[in-house]
Amino acid sequence: MKIVLPIAADLTRGRAATPIAFIRAIVLGYRARGMDPANTLRLARIPEPWLDDPAVRVTAAQMEVFSALAMQELDDEALGWFSRRLPWGSYGMLARASLTSPTLEIAIKRWCRHHHLLTDDLTLEFGHTRNIATLRIAEARDLGELREFCLVSMLRNLLGYACWLIDSRIALAETTLPFRSPPHADAYPYLFSGPIRFDADAAGFSFDARYLALPLRRDEAALRTMLQRALPLTVLQYRRDRLLVHSVRQILAAAPAASHTAEALAVRFNLSVRTLHRQLKEEGVSLQKLKNEVRREQAIRLLLQTRKPVKQVAAAVGFDSEKSFARAFREWTGMAPSRFREDPAAEKASR
Repeated sequence: MKIVLPIAADLTRGRAATPIAFIRAIVLGYRARGMDPANTLRLARIPEPWLDDPAVRVTAAQMEVFSALAMQELDDEALGWFSRRLPWGSYGMLARASLTSPTLEIAIKRWCRHHHLLTDDLTLEFGHTRNIATLRIAEARDLGELREFCLVSMLRNLLGYACWLIDSRIALAETTLPFRSPPHADAYPYLFSGPIRFDADAAGFSFDARYLALPLRRDEAALRTMLQRALPLTVLQYRRDRLLVHSVRQILAAAPAASHTAEALAVRFNLSVRTLHRQLKEEGVSLQKLKNEVRREQAIRLLLQTRKPVKQVAAAVGFDSEKSFARAFREWTGMAPSRFREDPAAEKASR
């Protein structure tokens, strides 16, 4: 498949956040095979003297061009990480093998299982509890000078592909890396959201297990298009999060009497207020609708499972007065709170 690369004029535009150490790691792959990377560096507009300056950063576009051309020249999509080459198209095959999965969980399991067919230099181990899903890399041999770049790339490849499959950002609970914090550690937050822990036992990341149940939103046509420019998935983070509705609902349910303004919620999710409203709308709800649903569920529970006076129930779910609560409750259920509590069929009717 032909790769579509950014045009040369665009390569140096935008934030330069990718450490030169990652470029240097690819250069090591060239030199290990007795090949000269000079022309590829030139096409990516990366001067060779930069390789000796650990403070240098390159743009995502420069990284994309250099690594994509290197994969083709070396005929190795692993760029020299493993004891054998991964010929051009290996990761495309891996992606295609998991594309028909019904959920993200099945897709990740297939990716991990099939990756072992490509190399046994490391193993991708995936598992989850009720709340947390975890991906871990078990190293079977010494990866040498390419270790950092290999492990980081493996994690980002799978994370980027998983996000693309469900068309959603996957918020990470933690990323672990089994090496010391490097001089360019300030670049890692651009690659992995959430806490990052160096000097860990193994490379890996964890995230909310609820993502695993999300259905895939991509097909073969979308895959063919994506594979023409797959690298941005490994360096850029999704902004949209399809678990946003669930997360907002959890916050509202934890304290239904609180005001929960859009501004406060936006800060918690590191979004602008406008983006918060837009993403909720894309999922078919509004913040006010979520508030009403949570208050309704909480009010019904308190009315049926406790003997609290209606006035106290109203306050517990965020209403200033019993009158305004009664009006809202009538809109939700078709009856007054007191009658709802006394009606044996109320619970069934409220569903």
